[in-house]
Amino acid sequence: MAPGLYFVATPLGNARDITLRTLDILASADVLAAEDTRSLKRLMEIHGVPLGGRRIIAYHDHNGARQRPALLAHLGKDRSVAYASEAGTPLVADPGFVLGREAIAAGHPVIAAPGPVAAIAALTVSGLPSDRFLFAGFPPATQSARRSFLSELAPVSATLILYESPKRLSKTLADCAEVLGPDRDAAVCRELTKKFEEVSRAPLGDLAEMFSERTVKGEIALCVGKGE
Repeated sequence: MAPGLYFVATPLGNARDITLRTLDILASADVLAAEDTRSLKRLMEIHGVPLGGRRIIAYHDHNGARQRPALLAHLGKDRSVAYASEAGTPLVADPGFVLGREAIAAGHPVIAAPGPVAAIAALTVSGLPSDRFLFAGFPPATQSARRSFLSELAPVSATLILYESPKRLSKTLADCAEVLGPDRDAAVCRELTKKFEEVSRAPLGDLAEMFSERTVKGEIALCVGKGE
């Protein structure tokens, strides 16, 4: 396997949503790194990919500065390093950006092994226009910052895709209805590809009311249609 940093996409929830190429990379890479070592180890076990004596290195937002030098050192010794986030594609609201940037700056090859992305899966099932879209990540946690964030997005002539935590979903929907307008079509996509997958499609005002008193769990992507 050629030396370089391989960003590998992993399933959002359904373990069968993995590419043959990703399995090949996980089987062959000299070094394995992951946002969640247990998740990657379990995924490899499901698909019969042996560790072969390799240790999975934890690399996430809280230890990145400490672990990056070691991963870059492996690249400097012409080794292949495979990195996987907990689910989906690295760098897309997940760790990996700084690692990739520093690897590029050092002259190392950086290779993508494409696969699942929650934002694209949500857009696919949302029923909203897909010809132009903007992924905006997670909104700020505080209401004032969140409303300012949404105000910047309001004039964008594209379908908006946001990620949100279950505990803040109702507040974010209420702010979206207030700032973006209650009549804008939207879709709340929850637990995509998993057993309890659910897609709720309605205008923002209706969704805000629908989720105002509801307790939800799981991973959530919110798609909002472009304004008139």
